[in-house]
Amino acid sequence: MLTPPLSPSSPAGWFVTLYPGAGEVGGSFRYSVPVQRAPGGGDPERSKEEAARRAARKVRRYCAHNRLNRLGTLTYRGSGCHDPRRLRRDVSEFFRSLRKLLGGTPVAYLWVPEWHKTDHGLHVHFAVGRFIARGLIEQAWGHGFVHIKRLSAPSGSTAAGLARDEARIAARYLSKYMRKGFDVRRIPGLHRYEVAQRFQPETVRLRGRTIEDVMAQAVTAMGGDPDEVWTSDQSLAWQGPPALWAMWR
Repeated sequence: MLTPPLSPSSPAGWFVTLYPGAGEVGGSFRYSVPVQRAPGGGDPERSKEEAARRAARKVRRYCAHNRLNRLGTLTYRGSGCHDPRRLRRDVSEFFRSLRKLLGGTPVAYLWVPEWHKTDHGLHVHFAVGRFIARGLIEQAWGHGFVHIKRLSAPSGSTAAGLARDEARIAARYLSKYMRKGFDVRRIPGLHRYEVAQRFQPETVRLRGRTIEDVMAQAVTAMGGDPDEVWTSDQSLAWQGPPALWAMWR
């Protein structure tokens, strides 16, 4: 990828963010003069698509950083739950109860609400990063049925990266459920996803004059070359500034 020519004093350059725990780095080239965009707010569909991609990136990084490799479902018995506010209260109480049952140990989690295909109302998909007995989950929930399983890592996963690869699979499932909130009506009173706030991924800001500069810094910080690298010049339809993304297993 070519970097636009820069003078020594130029404030322009590559600005990327490294997420060491999540095994990712991403960012773009910033020009010294802001790129002018056409007035009018742009295409609503394109804006929605970009919002969905941003949310999916956050979900993936949170899951990978916290090794959330166990995917579960919480549903309601009887006629179900049709009140988003009740769902949020019940899920908040579920995780508080679960923490108490685990001896007060804080638990990293991410959950996504979803409407049933039928008229049963709402249910919840969630991910955690440790073994929790099904009986404890049922006790903490108390409103109906529960399901929990550990996901299988893809072939080629290393022992060191096993849980992180499994967590990325969980993130793909959760992002698929979350994406429905962009494609159909948004659930009033609920965010598209919720997380335990104490477990946000660590970030390291990197800056360089060239893409090679920032990638060298990222490789040094991570202790080795990434397993996957993407740059915007690989996409013929790319319309933004030059960008990069890389992932370590």
